[in-house]
Amino acid sequence: MNQRWLLFVVALLGLVVPNNMFLYASLHQTNGCGGVTHNLLASSFMLDAFLAMGVLAYLFAVRPLGPIRWYWFILLSLLGGMAFSLPFYWWLNLRRQAAAER
Repeated sequence: MNQRWLLFVVALLGLVVPNNMFLYASLHQTNGCGGVTHNLLASSFMLDAFLAMGVLAYLFAVRPLGPIRWYWFILLSLLGGMAFSLPFYWWLNLRRQAAAER
């Protein structure tokens, strides 16, 4: 299996598994997402993820991986989380580069 397909599979797993866990917890727990603001551990993970997203977006703006711009990485991160956005953004750039080389 080449690198592009491995990145795509990891991106799909990152989209399906953590997001389904989040949706299940938010729909089946009585307080929904309201408890996150009172949970220091959850708040620290969210802050860590947002800081990592910002640092990676800056890195992709300064040193792009390919033709897909850095702001798409931020959009993908907000839609699906870091476990989805990082491999999918990388896969999109590799796919575009492979198409341009043909």
